Amino acid sequence: MAFTSAQATDIRRFCGYPAYGAGPAGFQGWRFFTAYGLLEFRINNLSSDEENVVTGYLTALYQLEGAVTDAGSRLDTAQASVWTRNAAELRERTALFDDWRRRLCGFLGLPPGPALGDGTIRIVV
Repeated sequence: MAFTSAQATDIRRFCGYPAYGAGPAGFQGWRFFTAYGLLEFRINNLSSDEENVVTGYLTALYQLEGAVTDAGSRLDTAQASVWTRNAAELRERTALFDDWRRRLCGFLGLPPGPALGDGTIRIVV
């Protein structure tokens, strides 16, 4: 079983790597980034058991991503009747989502992509 094009796109996106584009043309792409090349290799060469694990990650990540966007619908309510929103909900859901994205990167054996970072803050002086 190979990943569909949509699944491969989502794997790249969840791992924090940029869009692949239509193929190896131009000056960007996996040819210039070792980790991106490794990601492409893994997407195309996992065993069926490993693909099943990644598919499980995708299922969880779709749900977590949906929960992050759903939290946006409650940002304008501080309190309604007895219900009070968790002011840190969006931050907590985003952190959980990013944690699972990093777990997917760890399973695939590659560093988080530029859009995901490594979860730390750096100060450059």
